[in-house]
Amino acid sequence: MTLALLAGGLILLIVGGELLVRGASKLAISTGISPLVVGLTVVAFGTSSPELAVSLQAAAAGEVDIALGNVVGSNIFNVLLILGLSALITPLVVDGQIIRQEVPIMIGASLLLFAVSLDGGISRGEGAVFVILLAGYTTFLIWQSRRQTQALQSEYAGERHIADSLAHRTAWDDKLPVQLLLIAAGLVLLVLGSGWLIEAATTIAKALGVSELVIGLTIVAAGTSLPEVAASVTAALKGQRDIAVGNVIGSNIFNILCVLGISSLVAPTALAVAPSLLRFDMLVMIAVAIACLPIFFTGRTIARWEGAVFLGYYVAYTAYLILAAQRHDVLATYSLVMQAFVLPLTALTLIIVVARAWKTRPAPL
Repeated sequence: MTLALLAGGLILLIVGGELLVRGASKLAISTGISPLVVGLTVVAFGTSSPELAVSLQAAAAGEVDIALGNVVGSNIFNVLLILGLSALITPLVVDGQIIRQEVPIMIGASLLLFAVSLDGGISRGEGAVFVILLAGYTTFLIWQSRRQTQALQSEYAGERHIADSLAHRTAWDDKLPVQLLLIAAGLVLLVLGSGWLIEAATTIAKALGVSELVIGLTIVAAGTSLPEVAASVTAALKGQRDIAVGNVIGSNIFNILCVLGISSLVAPTALAVAPSLLRFDMLVMIAVAIACLPIFFTGRTIARWEGAVFLGYYVAYTAYLILAAQRHDVLATYSLVMQAFVLPLTALTLIIVVARAWKTRPAPL
């Protein structure tokens, strides 16, 4: 039964990702909203709905470690594994808006979460601030996209053939109701598929005696992020690179501001932050968010080798969590190698790459 849930969940995720990306990309054309904003909002928020459902249920039931671990682990998973995997499929061209606006917002949201957690918990008032910030951010994105679209339409208003070609589209999915139906169907399948996978994976993890925090950071985080995997990989395969990248960045912002914001509002008490989460996992989440900036900045492309580095770091992070959960004898040596060699070497490489990119002075974003 458990294996059947795993297989069925995977199939639903693949189909759901296909429907969601098709509907969202067509919606962008029909409504005059850029694919990037659709990826940052409709796709990102939709694929993050499993995180919201799981964290809300966990917070209401008092399983705070799963609620928090789910968000922090998902944000790490989204950048390292999803962007890494998508970049291996095809190098991802990064829109200038993501570099100058969305990544700094993601970094700011990560730092804000860390700051409000320093006192050991996330209160209802702090959660309400998160939700208000998300509403303001989403409103600004839509307004910004509509203004840019109107400017482009005015600039090319004289080109009659563009308007004619748009007016005579006959594809079956060019109708707005069909696009909304595709998005809704995709989201339903994604949520259902994720639920099956989480149920199966959590059953296996608990049978192995793993703690709730580790389950939240790994099994649940990976399970609830599978819709992002399906959507971003499908978008990358279809050449919808703005949706592939925007989905990840938008999901990370949504996870912090909405998922944790609403979870703190429905929880019986303030969400207690485990010391280990504060000392290690949140710092990894912040470091991963900051690492996006120089990688995205250099040439505005996530190359295949950079995607491979992202994947390698996710494997290393997951290995650390497993070793720490088992209190393995190798943990001390593993930590020493990571801290003394791998992390400094990575930081040095990023500095060199950014310095070279700065000397070449790419065109302004």
